[in-house]
Amino acid sequence: MIDFLKESTFAVNEVISKAWTVTKRNYFSIATLCFLMFITSNASSLMAFFLSEVNKGLSILMSFIFVMFYFTINLSLFKYIFHVLDDEEHDVSIVSTIPTRKQIIRFLIATLYFMLCIVGVYSVVILIAFPFIYTGIRLDLITNVAISVGVIAIFITWIRISFFPFFIIDKDLPPFVSIKFSLATTRGNFTKIFLLLLVLLGFHLLYLFFSYIHWPVVAFFVNILSSFIIVPLSSVALTIAYRKMMNEYNSDDEPDIIHNII
Repeated sequence: MIDFLKESTFAVNEVISKAWTVTKRNYFSIATLCFLMFITSNASSLMAFFLSEVNKGLSILMSFIFVMFYFTINLSLFKYIFHVLDDEEHDVSIVSTIPTRKQIIRFLIATLYFMLCIVGVYSVVILIAFPFIYTGIRLDLITNVAISVGVIAIFITWIRISFFPFFIIDKDLPPFVSIKFSLATTRGNFTKIFLLLLVLLGFHLLYLFFSYIHWPVVAFFVNILSSFIIVPLSSVALTIAYRKMMNEYNSDDEPDIIHNII
């Protein structure tokens, strides 16, 4: 177990080290795309808030448009990082990384599959917990345990299948196939991905901590550092992690779900 954790930690350090080099070399382009995502997200919330008082239908329409912009920029960011990783010698323009209409549609359909997987996993946990109601165990205890197990199951499922956008952008795979490949390539890599996310989310946790203890100035600077350094670094690190997992994946066949769940 200790050797496994050492190996996982080393792999995470390797990913972050390479991500830092790539981010530093292409910082302004990557940070610009991240900033556009930030602006789009906040503009969507503000627009929906103000238009909700005017027209509900218009508010929903504008929210949908902003969500589409957000997803497009997010996919452009991943596509830009792929270009940078594949061709480090030449500059890549942001315009050339705009995803195709087919890729956007596939991403939206895969996102729907993603949400159905999350709901399905939680539903299975609840169904398994349901017979215990008749065992005489207190109902509130059963409910708390079921919710806790359900949240853990959702978190594991989220990590296992959340790499599907990379397969759509990098391999041009269909929606459900991208979900299956994400499940297959993350098999055996859960600890590494979890440690990587833990490192990348560290600054956000620090921000929440300093906000909780009412140190607003420190929390502000931690949030600024997180927004302008950690967010771009995270996007690059996850893309590099995907590439490493894909390089280690040996099968050329389309994976099935049953043999890759555990």
